[in-house]
Amino acid sequence: MNDLAVRRLDQLRRLTRIMDESVTIPGTGIRFGLDAIIGLVPGLGDAVTTLVAGVGVALAASAGTPPAVLGRMLLNVAVDALLGSPPVVGDIMDVFFRANRRNLVLFERWVADPAQTHRASRLVLVAGTAGVLGLMAGTLWLGWVLIRSLVAIF
Repeated sequence: MNDLAVRRLDQLRRLTRIMDESVTIPGTGIRFGLDAIIGLVPGLGDAVTTLVAGVGVALAASAGTPPAVLGRMLLNVAVDALLGSPPVVGDIMDVFFRANRRNLVLFERWVADPAQTHRASRLVLVAGTAGVLGLMAGTLWLGWVLIRSLVAIF
C-alpha cells in the first residue's frame, strides 16, 4: 500500500467516524453521526451531507481508485441522498444507510485486494445499470398502456 493510499484511508476513516458513527444511542449499539443530525435541516441538510460524502469519494479518487469502484461509491452517495430526502422517514434512513461507512469499506477492500474489488464493483455497476434501464423501460411501457387506455376511453 502506498503512502498516499494510507493517508487517504486515514482521512476517510476520520470523515466516516464524524459523519456516520460519532454518537451511540445508549443501550442499543445504534451509531450515527453528523450526517443524521445535519440531515434534519430541510433541503439544505441533505445537500450538505451529500457534498461531504462526495469529499470522501474524492479522497478515494485521489489515491488512484479505479472508475468502477468510484462509480459504486457514487451509487452509495446517490442512494443515501435519495433515501435521506423525505422528511422524517429520510432522517431515520440516515441513521441506517450510511454511505460514508459503505464507501470506507469499499476503499479498504480496494486497498487490500484491488483486482477483486474492481471486478465486484464492475458487476454491481452493470447490475445497477440494468436495473435502472429496466425500471425506465417498465415506466415507459406503463405510460404507453395508460395513454392507450385513456385514448380508448375518450
